[in-house]
Amino acid sequence: YNDMLSAHQPFETYPEQIREIARELGATAQVAGGVPAMCDGVTQGRGGMELSLFSRDVIAQATAIGLSHDMFDTTVYLGVCDKIVPGLLIGALAFGHLPAVFVPAGPMTPGIPNKQKAEVRERYAAGEATREELLEAESASYHGAGTCTFYGTANSNQVLLEAMGVQLPGASFVNPGTPLRDALTREATERALDITALGDDFRPLGRIIDERAIINAVIALMATGGSTNHTIHWIAVARAAGIVLTWDDFDELSQLIPLLARVYPNGDADVNRFAAAGGPAFVFGELIKAGLMHGDLVSVARGGMADYAREPQLRDGQLVYLPGLERSADDEVVRGVDQPFEHQGGLRLLRGNLGKSLIKLSAVKPQYRTIEAPAVVVDAPQVLNKLHAGGLLPEHFVAVVRYQGPRANGMPELHSLAPLLGLLQNQGRRVALVTDGRLSGASGKIPAAIHVTPEAARGGPLAKVREGDMIRLDGEAGTLEVLVDAAEWAARPLAPNTAPAAHDLGRNLFAINRRVVGPADQGAISISCGPAAADGGPWEYDAEYELGHDAAAAAAPHEAKDA
Repeated sequence: YNDMLSAHQPFETYPEQIREIARELGATAQVAGGVPAMCDGVTQGRGGMELSLFSRDVIAQATAIGLSHDMFDTTVYLGVCDKIVPGLLIGALAFGHLPAVFVPAGPMTPGIPNKQKAEVRERYAAGEATREELLEAESASYHGAGTCTFYGTANSNQVLLEAMGVQLPGASFVNPGTPLRDALTREATERALDITALGDDFRPLGRIIDERAIINAVIALMATGGSTNHTIHWIAVARAAGIVLTWDDFDELSQLIPLLARVYPNGDADVNRFAAAGGPAFVFGELIKAGLMHGDLVSVARGGMADYAREPQLRDGQLVYLPGLERSADDEVVRGVDQPFEHQGGLRLLRGNLGKSLIKLSAVKPQYRTIEAPAVVVDAPQVLNKLHAGGLLPEHFVAVVRYQGPRANGMPELHSLAPLLGLLQNQGRRVALVTDGRLSGASGKIPAAIHVTPEAARGGPLAKVREGDMIRLDGEAGTLEVLVDAAEWAARPLAPNTAPAAHDLGRNLFAINRRVVGPADQGAISISCGPAAADGGPWEYDAEYELGHDAAAAAAPHEAKDA
């Protein structure tokens, strides 16, 4: 929690609300601990962004410390934003014998449209908008209490929590400070007390988070076109539950699950309009009816997963759940399984001689999903902006921004490049991004192969790419290749990282995290979580074994270490 950010501000009064409700019900509620709550939006393009991913693991550890007193019968978790929810989940799973109910703050009411905000940013990048115009647009976008209104990582978190059954049905997108929001907080407190071991309806978190719950979360992500950050976070969450989830699982499910929602950056609507059109209840109802989602999970809701296809409303001041919409109220935003926006989900796994990576196809128009162009290679995103300012970028290019992986510098988001690349694409130029870093959940529009694994700092092939190499990215076919003679490619040495090391803004305190962190496709975990290996150390396997080997040969070391 902090009170500098809109998403967390509503939580200021929640502890006292929860205490009062618990007292009425004959229980005692205490604040077990607080966790960091940094904002990726504030730190974009700044040094603090290099702490962002690691903050998830710090939050998990802080959660464990808060619960280490071993004094509680049940738990309520207050969190919404990008790393906070996954961190809370990882920490909570270390105490899986306790019930857990997650309580969101809800989104702020609509401001100016997200698309209009993005256009002002692109104009500012082109020098066509003043700083005052930029600040005016930002203020009109982020104008009140609650989460950002685009469907980025924070709001994807909420949908995934509902899909797993650990947050109340329909709680995700109810605005702060409303009677319904308060009623849902009361209901969450009551449910947390109802499902303890002291009663006859014990539902500990470890019983709720099983393989079906994890798969439900991935299915919900694909059906709604959610944030790519969850291809990292939910692997870590699954690991904490003793479950192995891989990028292949994400890719296979994406090819099976239809895209049912168009919410910015995958469309023009914000999450308020998404909720009004039917929201998660409509999407879950469609998926469950079509046999595409597990509807038989244990959940924190009174009626189990069936309640997640229902909508919360107030009747005479009482919270009731009514059937969700049978048909979408706005088919520009939400559609049924029989008429999806696309027959596949929003994500694709890319393979090739640059390793493995991911692309969010749901946000990229079909005509931009394939590109073949020369590489512009930089080791820091700021360099690309300088090249543009100096008129040194070719007309068409693939920006290779390397040494941005977990081991290199904590795997920062590179959303600060979105206005520049979006501007160039609007001008008719063909551009793409290839990086071992991350993108914000708000990013879209530009074809981007992200989370490239193995990363350059682990000796990955990105370090072999040279200025002018032709790169072909085919999102539809699922390939990412540098078009260089195989013999030359094999003999080419790795280029060193030319970006200067930085130790300010606390980055020096995370040297150990950078040293021990795992690869992106294993959750980029820098702490021990999940099952242990036979030698007592953390269970892990190396993604690099796959490179250059067929699938059968690659499986052996994985299976050996898994065993």
